[in-house]
Amino acid sequence: MHMADALISPVVGGTMLAATAGIAAYSAKKVQNDMDESKIPLMGVMGAFVFAAQMINFSIPGTGSSGHLGGGMLLAILLGPYAGFLTMASILLIQALFFGDGGLLAYGCNVFNLGFYTCFVAYPFIYKKLVRKGINPKSIFVGSMVSSVVGLQLGAFSVVIQTLLSGKTELPFGQFLLFMQPIHLAIGVIEGLATAAIVIFIWKARPEILERAAIGETLRGVPIKKVVAGLAVAAVVVGGLLSWFGSANPDGLEWSVERVAGTAELDPPNGIHNIFSEIQSKIAFLPDYSFKAVQDEAKEQPVAEGEKSWPLVDAGTSISGIVGGAITLVLAVILGWIINISKKKKSKAVA
Repeated sequence: MHMADALISPVVGGTMLAATAGIAAYSAKKVQNDMDESKIPLMGVMGAFVFAAQMINFSIPGTGSSGHLGGGMLLAILLGPYAGFLTMASILLIQALFFGDGGLLAYGCNVFNLGFYTCFVAYPFIYKKLVRKGINPKSIFVGSMVSSVVGLQLGAFSVVIQTLLSGKTELPFGQFLLFMQPIHLAIGVIEGLATAAIVIFIWKARPEILERAAIGETLRGVPIKKVVAGLAVAAVVVGGLLSWFGSANPDGLEWSVERVAGTAELDPPNGIHNIFSEIQSKIAFLPDYSFKAVQDEAKEQPVAEGEKSWPLVDAGTSISGIVGGAITLVLAVILGWIINISKKKKSKAVA
């Protein structure tokens, strides 16, 4: 559900960017309460894992559409809402800058749609309520399912509102809504299943991670090296190998836009949209998770949908998954490190 710049106006894009920056600043302040040296590597590997997982699109039977793991609920459950939101912001920034996935003008919208509703609405008001009597496989399953569906539904509805406020007449509100919500309901169910499976696996290995995230405590004293190592290996395998098996069908947003407007990609207006597009094309060294030369050739000689091989064995995809995960890990670790340093300085000042 990565919005392209063509779907929004500069006013909406700028407003959402300001809102997202405000939430990120608030999160950076609040996360100091449970940030320590143990949580920093967990933020990094979770960022890398979600980055890799988002590369795998799964087909939605009978629709010709696909979806991918958003990861917002997974991050909130394992890291807490504040660290989860900051990690999601890191993932989407790397995707937009270096892989051309999601527009730069739409960056604030994408972080808000994928991070805010999951971390600050679905997690505290649904997931935590459903597991309040005790964290166990059953409560994790129910909580993950319901919160994932609700979080994605809110995010999909937000996309429709943002295009409406942007004056996109090609996407009439009622018609666009009727496509967006049902397809993202199906995607949400699959995401809920995947989230529940991952969370239950980690809960069995280290239940303290979930327990402390739920109450906003640090991970000091909790041995998490095996969990961190396991997530790092999983990120490499998913991004470097399993990404070949992703569906070639358009995702839920592209599918909905195509059904309503007759094309999956709207023509962006001139002006600021072109400026952001040029910036992104210069920075993105692996556009669309492939080598630039391959992308240029694909534009000149497009391959028919039925002629595409599956799985799509592509070195560019593997390198994108591994490199992107590594960059996301480094960014998340640096962010956590800065927050932790700031926390220590404040503690010394108070003392």
